Parts: sequence; C-alpha cells; structure tokens
Amino acid sequence: MTPHQRVALLVLLTAGFTLAVDFSILNVALPAIGADVGFALENLQWIATAFSLCAAGLTLLSGRVADVLGRRRVFFSGMILLGAASLAGGLATGPALLLVARVGQGIATAMVIPSALALLLAAFDEGPLREKALGLNGALMAAGFTTGAVLGGLLTDLLSWRWAFFLNVPVALAVLAIGPAVLRESRPAERRKLDVPGAITVTLGLSALVFGLSQAAEEGWAAPSTLLPLAGALVLLASFILVERRAAAPLVPLQTVRRPAIAWGNLAGLIAFATETSLVFLLTLYLQRVLGYSALGAGLSFAVLGLGTVLGGLVGPRVIGRVGTRWAMAGGFLVQAAATAALVLLRPDPLSIVLLLVATFIGGVANLVVIVGFTVTSTSGLPAEEQGLATGLATMSQQIGITLGIPIMSAIFTARLSVDVPTGPEPILASLSTAVAVNAVLCLMMAVLLAVVLRRPAASAHDAT
Repeated sequence: MTPHQRVALLVLLTAGFTLAVDFSILNVALPAIGADVGFALENLQWIATAFSLCAAGLTLLSGRVADVLGRRRVFFSGMILLGAASLAGGLATGPALLLVARVGQGIATAMVIPSALALLLAAFDEGPLREKALGLNGALMAAGFTTGAVLGGLLTDLLSWRWAFFLNVPVALAVLAIGPAVLRESRPAERRKLDVPGAITVTLGLSALVFGLSQAAEEGWAAPSTLLPLAGALVLLASFILVERRAAAPLVPLQTVRRPAIAWGNLAGLIAFATETSLVFLLTLYLQRVLGYSALGAGLSFAVLGLGTVLGGLVGPRVIGRVGTRWAMAGGFLVQAAATAALVLLRPDPLSIVLLLVATFIGGVANLVVIVGFTVTSTSGLPAEEQGLATGLATMSQQIGITLGIPIMSAIFTARLSVDVPTGPEPILASLSTAVAVNAVLCLMMAVLLAVVLRRPAASAHDAT
C-alpha cells in the first residue's frame, strides 16, 4: 500500500470499528442508564431497538443516496451526525433526548458504513491489496461487537455509561480532521435518479422487520406485537419487489440481486453475523447464570473471541488467495460449526471456561474467514454505478444478521426452558445446549449450501472452483 492508501484505510477502519462498537457497547449498561434517565424496566429495549431500526432500515437507501450525492459527502455527513448524536446522548437527562440520540447514531451508522465500504473499494483495485483491506475491515467490524461488550462494562464500572457516548466525539472529530485530505470523492459517472417509491417501501419494510424481530425477543413469536410488524414487513418487501420491476431507475436492480455471487454472498454474510453475535448472547447467559460471572467478567471472557476475529481477518485474504471465496466461506462455516458444536459439552464446572475460550477463539477465526469471503464475493466484479448498491446490500445483510440472530436464539432458549422448571443451572444449561446446537446446524447447512450451490462466484480474480 502507498502511504496515502494506509492513512485512508486507517480513517475508514476507525470509523467502521467505532460504529460496530456502538451495536453492543450499551447492552451491559442498560440497567444503569434506566436508573439515571428514568427509563422503566420494560422500556429499556428501546435504547437498542431505536438504534437498530434506523441502522438496518436506512442502510440500503443510504448506500444508494451515496451513489447519487457522492460517497465522500455522505460519509462525512454521517460522521458529523455521529459526533452530534453521541454528545447529545452523553448529556441526556431524560428518555426523550436519549432516544433521539440513539436514532441519530443509527442514522449515522446507515450513512457511514456503506459509504465507507464503497470508499475503501474505490481506494484499492480488485486483487490481493483490496482483499487484505477488506479482511482488516471485516476483522474490526466483527471485533467491534465483542469489544463493545467489554468496553461497555469497563466504562460503566470505572467511569459512567455516559462515556460510551462521549467516546465517539473525539473519534468523529479526528476522522473529520484527517479524512478530507486522504479520501477522494467517489460516485458513478452517470448520475441516476433516486427511486423514491422503492426507497419508501424497502425502508419501511426493513424497519418493520427489525421491529418485529426485536419484539420477538421481548414478547415471544406468537405475540400480536411481533406478528403484525412481521406481516407488514412481508407485505412491504413484496411491494418493493413489484415496484422495482416497474421502476425506470430501480433502487435495487433485480438482475444484480439475481447474480449468484450477490445472492449467496449476502446470505452467507447474514448467517455469519447472526450465528456469531447470537452465540455471544447465549454464552453471556451461560457465564452469568450458570458460572456466576459478573457482567464485566463475562464481557472480558470474550476478549479471546475478539483476538480470534482479528486473526481471522488477517488470514482470510490468504485463505481466499489459495482456495477461492467459495471454499473459503464453506470451509470457514464448517470449522465454525465444529467449534460451536463443541460448546454443547459445557457444564456447570468452572473449568468449562477453558473449553469456552478455545472454542470461541477457533470459531472467531473461522467466522471472520467467512465474513471476508462474503465481503469480497458481494462487492467485487461490479460496475462503478452498482458499488453503492453492493455495499448497501452487504451492510444491510450484516445489520439484519446481528438483529435477527439474537431473537431467534432467545426464542429457542426460552421455548426449551419452559419445558423445565428453572430452579437451578441444569435447566438453563439444557436450554443453552439446545440453542447452541441449532446455531451449529445453521453453520453446517450454510457450508453445504455454499459448496454445492455457489459454483463460481464472480467475486475475485483469485477465485477457484
């Protein structure tokens, strides 16, 4: 890499990592936040839901807006919004301002992540350097979720939950100070009109989907507050497909989505993020409710997983260079499935922490190999005018995966737990084992699908079948 590319990559990775941390940094601090700003216990989930609704619901639209207005412009606008929203959140003394701040952070995430990925692709031509950059990006994005849990516990215990907001302010200022000198504007040569009907239906559809999934985790899958938004999401997303078929300049050209590399690559990314982030949720329950760890201790236990994700991001491009994206993703899912399946052997014995640390490290490495393969597969081999769409789809898959995995695994855990009377650690452990086994099966099924169906993803010049 040239010095200019290194600084540009550092700016983009810093922004992406910071926003990935925001997905989980407040989870441990929710009880403290509720006590300080006056949130009722039953409403605490809105602190996370307000963020997820905007981050996932607006990401595809933001990627397309970046194509029209310029990715550099949207990136810096998002960083300004992130800094302002984070400052407001740290200063909030009531629920209203805190929710507005979380909405602002979610919108900023939807603006920054796809535009940052598009700027990264513009800075590196297809080949080993781009794959290395994407590997680092994937490693830090995945590690950010784990780091958020650790950092949230540390800040809440040692300082205050408000620093989970304030931390973003100097990061945003640094990116805004350095970025303009190293990031060049990137947009398609031909400016296309924005598909407004498509933008409205897909944004409302994705928002309804995320809201329904969030309600499933709180109220259960059979609750009207879950079923109604999920049904609405189905109707809206079906309407979106009909709109796109008739649009002169569609938000999502259906011929692009039909490409095997795009379709299967994004499905792989969604499953990769859903399985790993939900596994963190399940193991948090194990550490706290079976082994009796504190919230901070449980968070620190995932530092080994964070190291595994960083290592996976570094070795992912090398694996892709040797075997191609298809076999890198299939092999990564296979190893992740084996590592996850080993966690079924967890017991109430404190020595089980050794198995947890080893399995999560190996699974973290494998998961990141998949994520690097997914990013390369779903963003390469496309014309310039479709880069914003591709990065928007990739970002949407990531964020829907994070939102989708936890309520599904939580529902499996709760359904199994209701069979037994939870008077001790054994029923909790049995429920966790069931959910972990389902998690492993999902990884195994995805490995088989990729090996069989994804014959030749046009994702990398180094791909081999």
